Amino acid sequence: MTKTNDYTKMFQDMMGAFPMDMSAMEGAFKSQAAMGEKFSKMAIDAANQSVEISTKWTKDTLGKIGEVTTVKDEATDYTKAMTDFASAQAEMAAENMAAFAEVAKKVQMETVEMMLASGKDMGAEASAAMKKATDEVTKAAKKASAK
Repeated sequence: MTKTNDYTKMFQDMMGAFPMDMSAMEGAFKSQAAMGEKFSKMAIDAANQSVEISTKWTKDTLGKIGEVTTVKDEATDYTKAMTDFASAQAEMAAENMAAFAEVAKKVQMETVEMMLASGKDMGAEASAAMKKATDEVTKAAKKASAK
């Protein structure tokens, strides 16, 4: 019988010689989860605002269409009602598009702010983790060379 190498034991010993601090990984995961939560909240808020704008627009349109559908005395009154309705629709469209644009602008600004803040935080965390890892590897190397 030939002796087989125990690679599992060898890798465990090798990884044990280079200690890893998992708190950096946990911190990164928590930061990522927090950023995901902020993005989700922002998206849900924007969706709610968009629904409110759409609902208001629909209610206003239905309110205006009622005037068009009523019986008129003169044929020209139908033309006037349609003209008034079309004019009101054009005005409402401009107002509501501006409202949608404000929601989009707000989301864009918040996204940029979050990305800048998260990039700054990640850079600081990565720098601290690398410094800590370098210190630990240096200590391990000094310890190994002293033996």
